[in-house]
Amino acid sequence: MNRVAEMLPFFIITNSKFFYCINMIVLEESASAQTINLIPRKFTSGDSYNVTIVNETTNAEVYNVDTTAIGEHLYHNTYSAVFPVKQDITYVLTIKDGTEVIYKDKIFCTNEADLTEYSINSGAFISNDTDNEFITL
Repeated sequence: MNRVAEMLPFFIITNSKFFYCINMIVLEESASAQTINLIPRKFTSGDSYNVTIVNETTNAEVYNVDTTAIGEHLYHNTYSAVFPVKQDITYVLTIKDGTEVIYKDKIFCTNEADLTEYSINSGAFISNDTDNEFITL
């Protein structure tokens, strides 16, 4: 076994390539309640927690609520609310117990139905076709 595999047993190594998965919360721009699934660092049922959502581009706070409505399930927790997020914008979600951050994640807002084919760069790059010929010496 190579030294990298001994030190990092949580990576899957195949043909000298690292495979990884990046997850983030995906919400829709909606006037109805949406549910976020989360696994906080610590949690006590009934305690009050501060939930904050900040626009990652402008650094403007769009949501700030003190709540006891975080649901406890067998392996995860849930939080449901009407989130004031706008389409195609990335946000940072922070949940605090007093001053201690117990959960932090990114939120991406999109109304796309099929996220398997979604590209954040769709339409952002335009290729130019030219007849230019370059001579290299």
